[in-house]
Amino acid sequence: MEGKPIVLVTGAAKRIGRAIALVLHQSGYRVAIHYGTSEKDARATAEECGSAPIFQADLEKVDEIKRMFREVEQQLGSLYGLVNNAARFRRRDAFEITEADWDFIHSINLKATFFCCQQGALLMKKTGAGRIVNLSSLGGIRPWDMYAHYCASKAGVIMLTRALAKAFAPEITVNSVAPGVILASDQDPRAQELIAATPAKRSGTPEEIADAVLYFLNASNFVTGQVLAIDGGLSQR
Repeated sequence: MEGKPIVLVTGAAKRIGRAIALVLHQSGYRVAIHYGTSEKDARATAEECGSAPIFQADLEKVDEIKRMFREVEQQLGSLYGLVNNAARFRRRDAFEITEADWDFIHSINLKATFFCCQQGALLMKKTGAGRIVNLSSLGGIRPWDMYAHYCASKAGVIMLTRALAKAFAPEITVNSVAPGVILASDQDPRAQELIAATPAKRSGTPEEIADAVLYFLNASNFVTGQVLAIDGGLSQR
């Protein structure tokens, strides 16, 4: 395990984050698992990733983010990759969105993504090159009327990715993967409508998102500031 590039995946306990951690582990990376509240699931994922180290933090709080990256440095010594997967998703009529609704989404989807990028890049700069991959969304590319606050947050992630790609160059690349419809047990009822409109005529899988993340982690520093939509062609319609 020593000497393998270390990649921290936020929100890695379940769903897409778990798939990303597993694919990276299987591809030869040393994975570090972040979780917020799902400790049992995080430990299960960590075991499947060769007893990967686990880091808990409430990403709504910048002090907790800073503490987590200090712990990563203390325990692991360095960091090569960061995958900002942790996110929130909630349906709300635009006329009914409250300040609390807005902050609930943006505190994780955009604010935490920025500060994780900042702290991750500071740690990467201590040892050389690094790779950051932010999970955005088809909702950051196409407008969804019942998810205005979510779409705004993910569009923000896309522009943040492009800005930080310039700010952190040339040693550190920053790219984004934008998933389309990835079915889960708690998926919104509109999912079937979106699948019907998808040229591929199916939903995607967490593993397909993980493969896209892996591409950016493996790519040279000539690939940066990019957004790769893994959506079955839906963003092109």
